[in-house]
Amino acid sequence: MEKIENLTLEEKVGQMFMVGLGNKDYLKNIENLIIKYKICGVLLYKKDYKDYKELNNLVNKLREIGSKNKIPLFIAIDQEGGRVNRMPNDFKNLPSAYKLASFDKENLVDKASDITGKMLEKTGFNLNFAPVLDIKRFENTQAIGDRAFSEDFNVVTECGIVYMNNMKKYNIVPVIKHYPGHGATKKDSHFTLPTIDDSDKKLEKEDLIPFKKAIENNADVMLVGHLRIKNVTHGYPASMSKSFIRKYIRKRNKYNGVIITDDIRMKAIRILYGTKRSLYKAFKAGNDIILFKYRIGDEKLLDKIINDVKDDNKKIAKINRSVRRILKVKEKYKIENKHIPYIENLPDEFNAKIEEINNKIKGEV
Repeated sequence: MEKIENLTLEEKVGQMFMVGLGNKDYLKNIENLIIKYKICGVLLYKKDYKDYKELNNLVNKLREIGSKNKIPLFIAIDQEGGRVNRMPNDFKNLPSAYKLASFDKENLVDKASDITGKMLEKTGFNLNFAPVLDIKRFENTQAIGDRAFSEDFNVVTECGIVYMNNMKKYNIVPVIKHYPGHGATKKDSHFTLPTIDDSDKKLEKEDLIPFKKAIENNADVMLVGHLRIKNVTHGYPASMSKSFIRKYIRKRNKYNGVIITDDIRMKAIRILYGTKRSLYKAFKAGNDIILFKYRIGDEKLLDKIINDVKDDNKKIAKINRSVRRILKVKEKYKIENKHIPYIENLPDEFNAKIEEINNKIKGEV
């Protein structure tokens, strides 16, 4: 892995951004972001490919582009199972986290997360925005709902660590989310900015426990949610609060892993700040990687960041700390841009295992 001393400022700034594709017509623009701006990774969505063959072609195209850089790319997915399923349709879908944990007499969380890790490895992904470490407090269809393992934070902790370790087994970077606990609110941060009233200190007593235990079990990447906490984040979302990130994540949890934002183009953040302002706020707050779905013209945002920091030693020192964390993770998980072979019957291989788990759950209902 390339050493930070050999990187230009532009290369270091680029490592602090992950871009979502979301539109196949933008692939040429993403290629420019990879080659010119040296972004750290690309997040793919289900609509970026219609089947496994298209996914394989897209992943190998990105890896080929990334091979022109000193540092290999994260190729990321948001693959939880249940209603958050980003795999192509020729792969069957695994049950939600809540269903798996509810029928876990046969260690279904372990089996399902092992299948997921191996499936992502074989299809060329190397980072997964999972497990969800939020606690289920509301109906299955709410923002978190059945995406959480349980109403019991101890079960969430146990299942989350099993899931996290199975991702690691296949060199898939697990991203624990959504710190400090999206389960504490019914509102969905994709559409509105939730405010959590933590007057009963439930976050400290319950919601933060799974994250704390995951950190103790060597969690390497954490996603911070767009969640405002009354009397704690001082009116800002946690993802944009410098004092919150420094006090709660870095100091209190002694966490020196990578911190990534939730997508700053989520409606709540976009309406509140606009993309340009939210990008600056996320950068200044102390996030190591800023995630956003690509839109034409985003290159200008990265140019402005580069120009803003180039003569500021304090900001450059902050960038260096973030990039060291990112490089450490890429080295640990052996991230590389090698070609991923197309395996003719790969979906069938996984579908048989997935169907076995689905049938076990159906048999319990």
